[in-house]
Amino acid sequence: PGAAALEAAGRARYAHPHTDVAALAGQIEAEIGELPDEDARLFMDDLGISEPSRGRVIGLTYALLGLFSFFTAGEDECRAWTLRVGSSAVDAAGAIHSDLARGFIRAEVISVDDLLSCGSMVEARKRGLLRQEGKAYEVKGGDVLQVLFNVAR
Repeated sequence: PGAAALEAAGRARYAHPHTDVAALAGQIEAEIGELPDEDARLFMDDLGISEPSRGRVIGLTYALLGLFSFFTAGEDECRAWTLRVGSSAVDAAGAIHSDLARGFIRAEVISVDDLLSCGSMVEARKRGLLRQEGKAYEVKGGDVLQVLFNVAR
């Protein structure tokens, strides 16, 4: 049977809260992991695989645990951070550094897709795509945040 049928059977058998099933072809996944990116893409295309299972497993795990990722981006670095669903902008600031949460003023927010289409935060700002959000803003998966803060010494 195919992966979809195996997953459906597994979900029916293990139908419990906070449980999901993912069918993996371990040998194929191991081979994909050892190939250069271009060769891996061709191999996956030949087999009709849209993405390595690693990404699916991580996504399922995040969903089951109630987690998501948001990003920070600077001149030479982009970083992903993990938060629980329902977390506020202050929670996100605290995940980065406790001083950011303590001195939180506001967050400038843009979706990662909008940022990628702009190419830079500078261009996003020129286009007016950065939103100003306060402490209570519920951060969403795929948000890119720049935290403005002030910590008195």
